[in-house]
Amino acid sequence: MKFLCLAYEDENIFHQMPHDEWLRLRDETLAYVDGLRQNGKLIMTEPLQSARKANTVQIRNGISSITDGPFAETKEQLGGFFLIDVKDQEEAVQIALNWPSARLGKIEVRPIESGLSTDTRYN
Repeated sequence: MKFLCLAYEDENIFHQMPHDEWLRLRDETLAYVDGLRQNGKLIMTEPLQSARKANTVQIRNGISSITDGPFAETKEQLGGFFLIDVKDQEEAVQIALNWPSARLGKIEVRPIESGLSTDTRYN
């Protein structure tokens, strides 16, 4: 089964982090990524640029709206993602729990749909 794991982070934590601490966290994360890749569980992972560089778009009643930044005003924004292929949700959750930045933010673990259903959008 494939799962998309979304890493939510508070950018201020990283801005306030001493550089040597950041380098240790970065090295730990890269080692974890390498291990997942070698075990055939990681499909893809990428960090995202700052939420300050984001736009949120929508169309309501034919009128488009574009706002700067993430839609919700929260401390934590989407900081990156990883796509994994594992046997079940329990294994996906364990992988997310061991992701180093889970200690600093939150990781949402969501199964991937195998296609867009003809019955309804969400089952």
